[in-house]
Amino acid sequence: MTRTPLRGPLAATFLSLALLLAWDASGLDLPMAQLFGQQDGFAWRHSHALVLWMHEVPRFASWALMVVLFAGVRWPVGVLRRLAPRERVQLAVTVLASVLAVSLVKTHSQTSCPWDLQVFGGMARHVSHWQWGVGDGGPGKCFPAGHASAGFAYMGGWFAFRQRAPRIAVRWLAVALLAGFVLGLGQQMRGAHYMSHTLWTAWLCWSVGLALDALARARRADPAVTAHPTPKLNRS
Repeated sequence: MTRTPLRGPLAATFLSLALLLAWDASGLDLPMAQLFGQQDGFAWRHSHALVLWMHEVPRFASWALMVVLFAGVRWPVGVLRRLAPRERVQLAVTVLASVLAVSLVKTHSQTSCPWDLQVFGGMARHVSHWQWGVGDGGPGKCFPAGHASAGFAYMGGWFAFRQRAPRIAVRWLAVALLAGFVLGLGQQMRGAHYMSHTLWTAWLCWSVGLALDALARARRADPAVTAHPTPKLNRS
């Protein structure tokens, strides 16, 4: 039986979606937010350290790394040398597409941030992000967690590296996951997002990576493309 390269990633996608839906159904978003916020708001909302090190610096670093990835398509450095040019393109495009996908959903969201809720001193009422088209009385545009995508967007590197350098792929994925969850937690402490916002961002970024990897594989399977294959790279 021929092994399907995307079978494992597809299984992980559906399993993680099931776990994410279970979290949504649990109703634990609000109790978790109440660990950091009170009736008078979130004490760490304007924390200089959190704003600087969990928001501004990571955002700048993420965009700088994205520039490096796009430049690395032509001038690869470090581990990027392990990838073929088409895989470097896939990596760079996946990161950008993940950020844009999260941003697009967030732009059209009517869900407000925790710090906008009445229970935390704001004006909005709590409305599930599943109630599409229902406003909560606040400014909205807070679902999913945009800032966490500065880490999660790089999960697409696992798809790019997994054939040529599986160990690098696993480490890359682990770092991207860790960065995304740390940034998401930092924003939750400030009252900017719920845990579900962070989890949905992770799932969206992974799904974008999977979709683009499937497209890349389909393109490589096209006879017009495989007629001029990319030379094998030295793995040593």
